[in-house]
Amino acid sequence: MDRTIRIAPSVLPVDFSKLGQAVVDLDAAGVDLIQWDVMDGQFVPNLTFGPDVIASVRGLTSLPFEAHLMVLTPDAMAARWVEAGCQRLIVHAEACTHLHRTLGAIRDLGATAAVALNPATPASAVAHVLDLVDMVLVMTVNPGFGGQRYIASMEPKIAEVRRMIDDAGVEAVVEVDGGIAPDTIAGAARAGATVLVAGSALFRDPLGLGHAVADLRSRAQAATA
Repeated sequence: MDRTIRIAPSVLPVDFSKLGQAVVDLDAAGVDLIQWDVMDGQFVPNLTFGPDVIASVRGLTSLPFEAHLMVLTPDAMAARWVEAGCQRLIVHAEACTHLHRTLGAIRDLGATAAVALNPATPASAVAHVLDLVDMVLVMTVNPGFGGQRYIASMEPKIAEVRRMIDDAGVEAVVEVDGGIAPDTIAGAARAGATVLVAGSALFRDPLGLGHAVADLRSRAQAATA
């Protein structure tokens, strides 16, 4: 069972005119993958990255890309995100009328599939699709905006998802997204998350991205030692 800590930056706080340089800088800082927060202005009240934007920077790094699809109709454009170079597509359980079908369709495209849960959505919503995913994302903020405060009351749900995966005997990891910072990452990791998404906390570190990544990683590793 893989319990390696991975730091996954969200590029949402970046100046969008400098996305390419941000990807290069994050690679140099030692992150493990890059998450693209894709928002459609319907499932969440914001608009962000289209597949062409992601494709335009794909050649700047060999890091894995994952697309967090905060959209109402992920099936409609799933193939475009894969073509843009995203190895993993994350869909929201709340957005998928036929979640099992959607996850299977993503796998058929050659990507790995993951499912996200909003704070108010119970862990049980993914109980019957764990065999189709390589990751479950527990949101520790309500999706749609960066810079929100971490909801610590989600930690029991993180632990519940981790137990469900272990009991199902499948190889999947738990990701946490929302408010991850030096003072919150330990709680998320201790609860069972091994992929930690950080945005604002990385880019506001006065000592730079490299220090921010190393600091978050060490705090998460210490919490699970």
